Amino acid sequence: MSVTTVRAVQRDVDVVLEATGTVTALNSVDIRPQVSSVITKVLIREGQFVKAGQALFMLDARTDEVNLAKARAQMARDMASLADAQRQLLRSRDLLAQNFISQGAVDTNQTLVETQQAVVAADRAAIEAAQVGLSYNRIVAPASGRAGAINVFAGSTVQPGGTALVTITQLDPIAVSFSLPQRNLGDALQTLRSGGGKVIAMLPEGRGQSTGKLQFVDSAVDASSGTVRVKAAFDNAQETLWPGAFVSVRLAVRTLKDAVVVPQASVIQSPRGTIVYSVDAESKAVAKRVEVLYAIGPDAVASGVRAGERVVVDGRQNLRPGVAVVERAAAEGGNRPRREGEAASGAAPGAAASGSAAAVTP
Repeated sequence: MSVTTVRAVQRDVDVVLEATGTVTALNSVDIRPQVSSVITKVLIREGQFVKAGQALFMLDARTDEVNLAKARAQMARDMASLADAQRQLLRSRDLLAQNFISQGAVDTNQTLVETQQAVVAADRAAIEAAQVGLSYNRIVAPASGRAGAINVFAGSTVQPGGTALVTITQLDPIAVSFSLPQRNLGDALQTLRSGGGKVIAMLPEGRGQSTGKLQFVDSAVDASSGTVRVKAAFDNAQETLWPGAFVSVRLAVRTLKDAVVVPQASVIQSPRGTIVYSVDAESKAVAKRVEVLYAIGPDAVASGVRAGERVVVDGRQNLRPGVAVVERAAAEGGNRPRREGEAASGAAPGAAASGSAAAVTP
């Protein structure tokens, strides 16, 4: 029998779960005014990146400025009254020492001073309140991010419950949310506890990919779908990922050390179980019972076969144990198992459907 063989390879294999995820911003803030007023200045452009604390809009502040000036004038008047009350208290104490007035007169002046001190404290609070009201007229960015569409212009009247003036969205870092089946919950939690593992997000049509870490596993399984929601964080300085986009996600949950890898094309489902045919030193076919522990792309991790053994790929259908075989050369880039670091050329370009994981758990 003419056959094609490849040698089984021993290497570390990452166990990968695949799903479809949605890119989401870690922070997204709708900017609204806290007071009813009129916009006097728009200080940013649509699509501009802003820093936390940067001024975005200016409102008409004349009324609040007048209220602040009025509160400060009231405090100045009450401070003068307090100073006069304190002088009266000092004179009354001197007169009491000379027995010219009674203790009751001194107590009355003491009460007047304490009352005036309370009035001054209330004035300070009024000034702080006026300053807070005045600060509402300068709208600043609560966090760094990219400004979206600006919905107002200079001269527009705005109210606290109205339409958002603009939305600030953080793009770096960014998150990808996706769902995993309940059976993979333990793997996800173990990956999270060990530091987040490695998560790869791939855009459709090969338009780029990013590498991040698992950041969050939801506290409950969705009873309607039997899935758990998870989230991974990615550095996004190059803006590869954009909020709302769909991506294919691959999550490496653990590594099979020194696993023996054979082509999936060499595995045969027979009435006697799962087997592969290998070629012995006498060029005869030997049937070996194997167990597929994990499959990824064109490769499979199998037990029951040793590294370096010649495994039959093409021509296996008509083989029987003990049949003499003649090996022919394999086509370039054929069913040779990938070595460590090589890409899975036979892997499907897309990911599994949303909420599913295309992984065989060992």
